[in-house]
Amino acid sequence: MGDRPLKVAILGCGVVGSQVVRLLEEQADDLAARVGRPVELAGVAVRRIDAPRDVELPAGLLTTDAEALVARDDVDLVVEVIGGIEPARTLILSALEHGASVVTANKALLAEDGPTLFEAAEKAGRDLYYEAAVAGAIPILRPLRESLAGDRVTRVLGIVNGTTNFILDKMDTSGAGFAEALEEAQDLGYAEADPTADVEGFDAAAKAAILASLAFHSRVTAADVHREGISDVTAADIASAREMGCVVKLLAICELRPGTDGPGGGDETVAVRVHPAMIPRSHPLASVREAYNAVFVESDAAGQLMFYGPGAGGAPTASAVMGDLVTVARNLVAGTRGVGESAYADRAVLPMGETRTRYHVGIDVDDRAGVLAAIAQAFAEHDVSIQTMRQDGRGDDAQLVLVSHGATDAQLSATVEHLRGMDIVRDVTSVMRVEGADDQ
Repeated sequence: MGDRPLKVAILGCGVVGSQVVRLLEEQADDLAARVGRPVELAGVAVRRIDAPRDVELPAGLLTTDAEALVARDDVDLVVEVIGGIEPARTLILSALEHGASVVTANKALLAEDGPTLFEAAEKAGRDLYYEAAVAGAIPILRPLRESLAGDRVTRVLGIVNGTTNFILDKMDTSGAGFAEALEEAQDLGYAEADPTADVEGFDAAAKAAILASLAFHSRVTAADVHREGISDVTAADIASAREMGCVVKLLAICELRPGTDGPGGGDETVAVRVHPAMIPRSHPLASVREAYNAVFVESDAAGQLMFYGPGAGGAPTASAVMGDLVTVARNLVAGTRGVGESAYADRAVLPMGETRTRYHVGIDVDDRAGVLAAIAQAFAEHDVSIQTMRQDGRGDDAQLVLVSHGATDAQLSATVEHLRGMDIVRDVTSVMRVEGADDQ
């Protein structure tokens, strides 16, 4: 490679790509000093040459032929920020095959087909880095992959979607319903016109799969992640959480579950889920407001760690891309590679029904003698212990609010179905998991 400049090709020049271009130009001298060689833009692949952009590009750098750009002999490093599965997968595989290292922000592709990309990078002897795929500017993947590589991570609990956190935060602070809070998020640009990927938990599930894969050295895909969104969360759920000293958050939860031999045994399993949950206001994640992200990591030696910051946006995400770019460029200059995929543990993913959780259940019941005993009996029949119960009477009917101790999700689900079939139960008005306590 000699002393020639490193050539970078960028796929996509939208919100993130345009910021990467800007940083490459503005920080050219610093980047050259940090990398040990100048870093130059080789080209930027876009869908339309004449589309309005946030950054001025030198003439001749824009192209609509992404396939030809990634296959160029002089391109050393490809940055993929177009998102989606195709053509991103084909372009990344082509880039690696033609000898370029890759930096990507594509959580959907990594969560669906990461192993294919990792194997291609291994075969090509090139790097594949993807810090920007989870939690925007927050450095969380590299600490899991490198800083904690000598430790045993047991749990990763995160708020990894800013849109849903903004909506739930507004519901908590203003008393608004879901639809009203979503509309405000859209007006402010925090939510897309079609918010499905965010509010139904698809975005968070992809990120949870990536986090679990790194934390537990096992291949986890988005299809392995139990996923529930926030569209059914009501103002009443938020109010009930407040009465319990809790707040509702959409959580990505990745846990290492002990096997029959106990912690560290060979038959440990991985549990990965995304769903709204009540957490105590004393929990560090409870104070994460608006569109911010945070990831809470627990490990044997380090204990509890918290990573917090802006989880989306052009400049914050570009910061993570640039961090990877510098690392990969340094590796190219030194003739080395970074850490590849670590999936040696090959742990199985535990079905959601076998995952231990706690439930908050709101029930409208007839207000008559024997109701409490009948409800308690329903819980007991499914081996679910009740931690707390309170009753609010309203004339002929009453509202019961119960919180269970830890039990399997299947037991708790069966209990709720049992309740719905009881004559004395008019409606099960609220069912939500409770996280962040010690008895799970």
